[in-house]
Amino acid sequence: MFWEIHRDIPREGPGDNTSTRKALQMLTNLPEPSIVLDIGCGPGMQTIELARNLDGKIFALDNHQYFLDVLKKSAEENGLSNKIQPVNGSMFSLDFEQRSFDLIWAEGSVYIIGFERGLKEWSNYLKQGGFIGVTEISWLTKDIPEEPKMFWETNYPGIQSISQNIQTVEDLGFKPIGHFILPEASWWENYYLPLGQRIYSFRQQYKDSYEANKELDEAQYEIDLYRRYSQFYGYVFYLMQK
Repeated sequence: MFWEIHRDIPREGPGDNTSTRKALQMLTNLPEPSIVLDIGCGPGMQTIELARNLDGKIFALDNHQYFLDVLKKSAEENGLSNKIQPVNGSMFSLDFEQRSFDLIWAEGSVYIIGFERGLKEWSNYLKQGGFIGVTEISWLTKDIPEEPKMFWETNYPGIQSISQNIQTVEDLGFKPIGHFILPEASWWENYYLPLGQRIYSFRQQYKDSYEANKELDEAQYEIDLYRRYSQFYGYVFYLMQK
């Protein structure tokens, strides 16, 4: 049911093309052409945007073949097939040569492996002087209300503040290049609004299924939670150099 809900929405997490370009423009010393690894690419909206704005080759990694098929079709429609190579694989065991990428990118996906572990392990596949760009759910204030605190500490115990994540970046030996908070529109336009429409359409289709409605309730609760508490947490783009 989770995959059915998420099947045909533009993104699998908050984000937008303007933020992708903004982050990319912060990497002023990125070599051209570049070899890029987009980890947890999903249906690949950001992959297409990277290909539009970079010379080189992008390996787009995901373990859900349906998303890779969507990306492949989108790349063909945008005339970018020669720059994008979809790869079915796991971020937990990357099947690439070490020190082979100029840039590793992960929008809305590093939480799957964990911020610290992801950066530490992925660094092995980055050339010296190479860059990493990730978005990570982060606390935006010090005093967090109990409801969002309980939700995120239950669903993602690794959630940290911006300053704590920057400290992690430095502790792992990276040079922080910059960071910025994704705008609230990044949550709504390409993610929560289309997700909400999917939930609404499935309510009637699965009205007699307890398990389906439980999944729909959980997805709706996450949307409602952000609507009430968006000033306290958000996705943050972190850029760093090895």
